[in-house]
Amino acid sequence: MPLMSAPSPSRRPIAGMLVLAGAMLFGLAGMARTDGPPTPAGYRTEMYRAPTPDSVPGGTRIDTAQLQALLAGPGGAVLVDVMAAEIAREPAPVWLVPETRMHLPGSTWLPNVGYGELAAETEAYFRRHLERLTGGDRNRALVFYCIADCWMSWNAVKRAAEWGYTKLYWYPGGTDDWRDAGLELVPACPLPLQPGSGPDC
Repeated sequence: MPLMSAPSPSRRPIAGMLVLAGAMLFGLAGMARTDGPPTPAGYRTEMYRAPTPDSVPGGTRIDTAQLQALLAGPGGAVLVDVMAAEIAREPAPVWLVPETRMHLPGSTWLPNVGYGELAAETEAYFRRHLERLTGGDRNRALVFYCIADCWMSWNAVKRAAEWGYTKLYWYPGGTDDWRDAGLELVPACPLPLQPGSGPDC
């Protein structure tokens, strides 16, 4: 005797409808978010603390669970914190950090590289440290973040993509989402502006 009898004709349409409904729900779950502002053609150059788009050119948007999986996977990823900081110019340019910045463990803090327009000094700083952090491998996974609703991380991903980096991730929730998930944050110290100089904090 068979374990299951064939569905009766009256049950077949219901089963088909359930399959269709499940497929529709799966499709909707896989769709990108569409509640953010439109993606600009260029860089964001003002009001950096504001709602961000749902995607970034050249990069993949990830949430906290996806970031944890990425960090635990083979090869891990390079975490780059782009939170802004002030600069003292005399006697030599150094970062000013009046309050401790807390960020994700294992991160490198590169302040101000997420501005929409970069001074030559800042662009050289960004390029130099990306080259060092990746060992010159443009396919090395890089994750950019700052805080929630922060366009600087969006700008940084877009810029790195234009420089030829191919495996880029955008963590738009930044330290806010990481902290809200009950995960550890550690004190940050920005990498020095001048090549060969010591830490600025």
